[in-house]
Amino acid sequence: MTKPSAPRPPSVLTIAGSDSGGGAGIQADLKTFAAHGVHGLSAIAALTAQHTRSVTAVHAPPVAFLRAQLDACFDDFDVRSVKIGMLATAEIVDAVADALALFPNVPVVLDPVMIATSGAKLLDDDALGALRTRLIPRARVLTPNLPEAELLLGRRIAAGADAEAALAALRALGAHGVLLKGGHLDEGDEVVDRYADADTTFAHRAPRLDIDGHGTGCTLSSAIAARLALGDDAATACRAGIDYVHRAMRDAYRPGRSAVSVLGHLGPLAS
Repeated sequence: MTKPSAPRPPSVLTIAGSDSGGGAGIQADLKTFAAHGVHGLSAIAALTAQHTRSVTAVHAPPVAFLRAQLDACFDDFDVRSVKIGMLATAEIVDAVADALALFPNVPVVLDPVMIATSGAKLLDDDALGALRTRLIPRARVLTPNLPEAELLLGRRIAAGADAEAALAALRALGAHGVLLKGGHLDEGDEVVDRYADADTTFAHRAPRLDIDGHGTGCTLSSAIAARLALGDDAATACRAGIDYVHRAMRDAYRPGRSAVSVLGHLGPLAS
């Protein structure tokens, strides 16, 4: 137990959607924060009815209530970093951007959640422009997968050379650093995640696991945010986050009736 006189522990805030199935979104974020030893805060930007097979309904709470959650978190906690996930509408994007503008030195990890693994659309058309102009330039790290990168750039990414070009184009949108996730791109037996910022470029290669994992993107962006809160630079945080997700996928399990697995967040602690 923390003594009353001890310094406040570092806190990481997730602004994202709730997953009623417990595998992605806010639920995955908080598990990841706990695994990294930081205090997890949450501002729920969307409620989803979902399980391991699909998203069946989405509800966005009133924007004023979202802002109240954000104000409450920043008012009382030592927020060292912020992870942003599902935001759904342009109005929500604007509310989040307005709140974060008051804290320009807090690093942001932006996971531009647009389409669920099941194929359900999670971002309104008018929110895409708001995301580009208001939040991407605020991001310390932008973490799109390939379908999300294609939507952001308006072009197809079909090969490794396309991914390299997309990485530069995504950086041109204004983010400090970009981690382009490679799980959706067929590059043989490996998954290649590509990172670039003004000082560092790397390609992280790992064996492709035969797992249909749920919540991998949420977990990765949350792990990066946790590492930033603990003092890592962006490139180091991304490497550590990728490794954490790879270990969590090895410990994945199937709580539902489908073949989709939920990551084992506590397994990496013993690795």
